[in-house]
Amino acid sequence: MSVKADFYDVIRKPIVTEKATMASENGAVVFEVSIDSNKPLIKEAVEALFGVKVKAVNTVVTKGKQKRFRGMLGKRRDVKKAYVSLEEGNTIDVTTGL
Repeated sequence: MSVKADFYDVIRKPIVTEKATMASENGAVVFEVSIDSNKPLIKEAVEALFGVKVKAVNTVVTKGKQKRFRGMLGKRRDVKKAYVSLEEGNTIDVTTGL
């Protein structure tokens, strides 16, 4: 398995919401990442995949909600998001594919 494939396991997908769009105006990009990844690994993956310089990485774990489906109680999965702040002059366009 190549190193680049490992980075694709760390960064799952970009998050495009109203809050993420407001963060992008301040030079930050929001990604859904694997639950067991850490900040240095996320920084290394973003720099390798997108060819940009990362200033800081902030992470947040959203706990999965309890939901009912056809009367059965279930639980959604936990989601980890990474707010990646980029150095001046670096941008990532999340609307285009890799």
